Amino acid sequence: MLCCPWSPGVGFEAGGSGVMSPSAWLLLLLGPSCVLCGLHINEYLYFQVVSPGDIRYIFSATPAKDFGGIFNRRYDSIHLVPADPPEACGELSNGVFIQDQIALVERGGCSFLSKTRNVQEHGGLAVIISDNAYENDSFYVEMIQDNTSRTAEIPALFLLGRDGYMIRRSLEQHGLPWAIISIPVNVTSIPSFVLKQPPWTFW
Repeated sequence: MLCCPWSPGVGFEAGGSGVMSPSAWLLLLLGPSCVLCGLHINEYLYFQVVSPGDIRYIFSATPAKDFGGIFNRRYDSIHLVPADPPEACGELSNGVFIQDQIALVERGGCSFLSKTRNVQEHGGLAVIISDNAYENDSFYVEMIQDNTSRTAEIPALFLLGRDGYMIRRSLEQHGLPWAIISIPVNVTSIPSFVLKQPPWTFW
């Protein structure tokens, strides 16, 4: 297994200088065959909505602090399925669609870990938990263990409430059961004129 080299400020973390290091160039040369090493606490992970087109933006999320796995591969085209019910604190009526895909879940009702475990039990490969404060477009919540001595193996990411709301709203408007996303996305490999972040959010 090949592990991609990268350093802070390069790759998935925001706030880089814009100058690509040798490790970043190597990442580009290795391409999709390069397996991602994962992220450290307080770093960002990026994903891009491929469809529907009206929200074809690159979104930033933060990994859970002390539970969950990491992305050890890149998914160029995978379903992001809004959980039903949204808080995913119990049985999911659309659990069959979450199997081998990524679930979009809403904060509230139970712990972050409980949501992650529930998605994992339904066969989900990862969970993205958006804030239930829909106006939140800048504050990332630190997702921590719930002191139950339980664990989870799949990656868990926190998404801003405004971002989650806009994704779900677009799907509802188009009558779609899921979005198609690419995850993780290396934003330093994308030219600035192509890099499209949500117009309501500033990195």
